[in-house]
Amino acid sequence: MGRRAGRERRAASDPQFSSCVMDETALSLGTIDVSYLSTSAECSISRCKHSSEEWGECNSRPTLFRSATLKWKETLLSRKRPFVGRCCYVCTPQSRDNFFNASIPSLGLRNVIYINETHTRYRGWLARRLCYVLFVQERDVHKGMFAKNLTENVLNNSRVQKAIVDEASEPSAPGSFAQTDPKAINKVKKKARKILQEMVANVSPALIRLTGWVLLKLFNSFFWNIQIHRGQMEMVKAATEMNLPLIFLPVHKSHIDYLLLTFILFCHNIKAPYIAAGNNLNIPIFSTLIRKLGGFFIRRKLDQSPDGRKDFLYRALLYVHIEELLRQQQFLEIFLEGTRSRSGKTSGARAGLLSVVVDALFSNATPDVLIIPVGISYDRIIEGHYNSEQLGKPKKNESLWSIARGVFRMLRKNYGCVRVDFAQPFSLKEYVNSQSQKPVPAPLSLEQALLPAILPSRPNDTVDEGTEASLPNSRDITSEPFRRELISNLAEHILFTANKSCAVMSTHIVACLLLYRHRQGTDLSRLVEDFFSMKEEVLARDFDLGFSGNSDDVVMHAIHLLGNCVNITNTSRNNEFFITPSTTIPAVFELNFYSNGVLHVFIKEAIIACSLHAVQSRRYRNGTSGASPSLISQEHLVRKAASLCYLLSNEFTVSLPCQVIYQVCHESVERLIQYGILLVAEQDDQEDVSPSLTEQQWDKKLPEPLSWRSDEEDEDSDFGEEQRDCYLKVSQSQEHQQYITFLQRLLGPLLEAYSSAVIFVHNFSGPVSESEYLQKLHRHLISRTEKNVAVYAESATYSHVKNAVKVFKEIGVFNQTKQRRDTILELSTTFLPQRNRQKLLEFIMSFMVL
Repeated sequence: MGRRAGRERRAASDPQFSSCVMDETALSLGTIDVSYLSTSAECSISRCKHSSEEWGECNSRPTLFRSATLKWKETLLSRKRPFVGRCCYVCTPQSRDNFFNASIPSLGLRNVIYINETHTRYRGWLARRLCYVLFVQERDVHKGMFAKNLTENVLNNSRVQKAIVDEASEPSAPGSFAQTDPKAINKVKKKARKILQEMVANVSPALIRLTGWVLLKLFNSFFWNIQIHRGQMEMVKAATEMNLPLIFLPVHKSHIDYLLLTFILFCHNIKAPYIAAGNNLNIPIFSTLIRKLGGFFIRRKLDQSPDGRKDFLYRALLYVHIEELLRQQQFLEIFLEGTRSRSGKTSGARAGLLSVVVDALFSNATPDVLIIPVGISYDRIIEGHYNSEQLGKPKKNESLWSIARGVFRMLRKNYGCVRVDFAQPFSLKEYVNSQSQKPVPAPLSLEQALLPAILPSRPNDTVDEGTEASLPNSRDITSEPFRRELISNLAEHILFTANKSCAVMSTHIVACLLLYRHRQGTDLSRLVEDFFSMKEEVLARDFDLGFSGNSDDVVMHAIHLLGNCVNITNTSRNNEFFITPSTTIPAVFELNFYSNGVLHVFIKEAIIACSLHAVQSRRYRNGTSGASPSLISQEHLVRKAASLCYLLSNEFTVSLPCQVIYQVCHESVERLIQYGILLVAEQDDQEDVSPSLTEQQWDKKLPEPLSWRSDEEDEDSDFGEEQRDCYLKVSQSQEHQQYITFLQRLLGPLLEAYSSAVIFVHNFSGPVSESEYLQKLHRHLISRTEKNVAVYAESATYSHVKNAVKVFKEIGVFNQTKQRRDTILELSTTFLPQRNRQKLLEFIMSFMVL
C-alpha cells in the first residue's frame, strides 16, 4: 500500500507519471465504478475531473480520424464502454441468452490487484497492514475441489489397457505373430506411469494460497493495474454453477498468461483450472511448482518417438487424462495457438487438445462442456519483445536460471496496465448440434479461392462440385470429414471471439500512429489529438480500451513504456516536444508488435482501402468503355476485397466461420459509404456504365460458391434489391484521402513481405528443404531492409516469412514432400512458367500503394 501512495505522490509532481494513477480507476467512459476503491472523497473528485477533461480536450480542432469517419455517429456515440465477447447468435443462440442480462454491461471494471481492508472481513490498523494475507486466507480453495485418483483411473481405463497391450505385443519382425509377454506388459506399464508422472498435476491448495499472496506483491510491483469487467466475471460465476466442466481458451502473448488466469479466478473464489503447458517448461524445481498450481505438461509434438511412428500409448494416455478431468467436472485452460504470438497478432489455431475435448463430448464422458474464450492485453509484455526470434535467431530453451533472471528483471521495470476479458460462455453441445443441422458447404481451399483471380486464363480451375457437395450430406458425429471441419470451425470461432475481446492498449495506439500516420515524426500535441480521435474510433467500432484518463498523460505513459523505440527531441518552436519512431530494425519490429494490437479494429476497412487501389489502378491501366474511370463497381470491389482476405488468411481472420466472407466485405463497403468515404454514383452515371470485358471475364472465372449472396434469403424479401450492384466514387476530401492512405499503410508491411517473397521465388532452383528456404528468404528480406530498399522495415519479420511460404504452399506455388522430419519444396507445374509467377506478383502488388 505504501508503494501505491508513493506512486500517487510521484504522479502529482511529474506529469509523465500522472497516468499511472489510472490503476485505481474503473471508468465506464463517463461512469465511474468506485465500488472497490478506498472511501476517499478527494480521490473520487480527482477522477471525475480527469474524466471531464478527457471528453472535452479536443473539441477545438478536428483531426484526421474524427473528421474522416466519426461525424456520422457523433449523435449516436454514447460514453459507455462497449461490452465485448458476446457469443455467436447464429451457432449458439441459447447460450447467448442464458448467460446474459441487461444489467451485466453496467457493472463496470475492477482492478484485481488493488486490495485493502474492505476486501476482508476485518477492519482497523492491523487489517490494513495484513490485508493481502487476510484476503488470500479467505479465498475458497480446498483439496476436495480438485481431481482425485487421476493416475490410477487413467491406467485402469480400457483404452489405455488396450494401448499398453498393443505396444507390448508389437511384432519384432515383419510377418511374425504378436505375443503378449507379461514382462513386456509390465515394462510398458512402467513407461505409461512415468509419462503420467509428467502429465498429471498434483494441485496443492496451500501453495495456491501462498502463490496468490506472492503474485499480489509481484503484480503490484511491476503492473499499474490488472483490470477485469465485473459483468464478465458474473457470467463466469454463473457458468460454474451449472456443474459442468469449463474450458478457458485465452490468447497467448506472454509466459505470465499461465499465472494470470489462475490468479484472477482465485481472487473470485473460482477453482483453479488445469493448465496445459508445453514440456519445454518441464524444468527442475519450476516444473514442481507448476504442477502444484494445476499445470500439466504435454509434448509439443505428440509423435516424438525416435523412429517417427505414431505414439499410440501417449495419445491414449493424453486422451483418457483429459476425459477423466472432464468427467470429474474440472476446469481446463488450453492455449489454442500452441505458443506465444511473436507478431502481436493472434496466431493460427492448433486444435489438438480441443479435438480431445470434442471427442470426450461425443463419447458421453460429460453431458456438456462450457467454452470460455479469453482476451488478454498488455501495455507491455514482460518479455519486452521477440526481436531475436523475428530476426531469425533460434529460440532459447527455458531454464531455471533464465526464469530467475527474468523475475529479477521484471522487479526493476514497470510494464503498465493489463486487461483481461472473459467472453461469454457457450455450450459445446449446442454448438455441435447447430453445426450438424446447418447445410453449410465446406470452406474453399486457398487454391480454389485464389487461382481463378491470379490466373484467370487457366483452364479447369472451377471447383469440383462433387467434393463440395459430399461433405454437407454427411454432417454427423461419426463422419471424420465432418469432425475435422467441426473442430477447425470451433477453433476459429474461439480465437476470433478471444481476439475481438482483447482491449486496445495505449501503447498499441501510439505505436500504430507513429508507424502508419507519423512515420517521419510529429509534434506531441498533434500526436495527442490523433490519439484521442483514434481512441474514439476504436470505441465507435465496438472494441474496448484498456486504459482511461487524460489523453496527454496516457500518451506520455505509452511513450515511457515504449522506451528506446521512440525518440523525443525538444524543438525551438513553442518549446514543444517532437516525437519520432526509432528507425533501427529491432525498434521498428518492436513497434510493429505493439501496433498489431490495434490492427484487428481496422482490418476490414484496410482490406477495402487496398482493394480500392487495386480496382482503380486496373481500370486506369486497362481503360474503360464509355465510363468514367472514377466509378467503381461495388460488386467488383467486394470480390477483390474477398480475394485479399483469402490471400492474408494466415495473418488474421476477418469473419467467423459461420459468416460468408463476401457478405462481410460487402458490409465493410457499406460502412465506408456511411462514413462518406465512398459515395454512391448518381443514377444517370450508373446507367451509362457497363462492366469492362476484363471485369466480366474475371467475374466468370470465380466459382459459384464464392457468391456473397445467401442462398437462404427469402425470395420475397428486398435483400436482393438492396444488394444489386451499384457504382461508387471515392470522396476527394483531404481528410478522407488521408484516412484511406492510413488504412492502406496498415497492410503495407504484409503486402511488401508477400511481394518480395514472390520476387524471391523467381530465382527458385531445384528442390530445397523448407527450413533452408525460410532462412534464405528471411536473409533476403533483412538484406532489403538493411540496404533501405524496403518501404517498411517491419516487412522483414520472420513471422511474415513463415506465413508467406505457407500461403504459397496452400495456393499451389510449391509442392511439398515429407522426408524424415523435414519438408522438401519444389515448384508446382502450374507456377513453373515464369509468366504465372509474374501474374502472382502483379496480383499482390495491385493492392500495394507504392
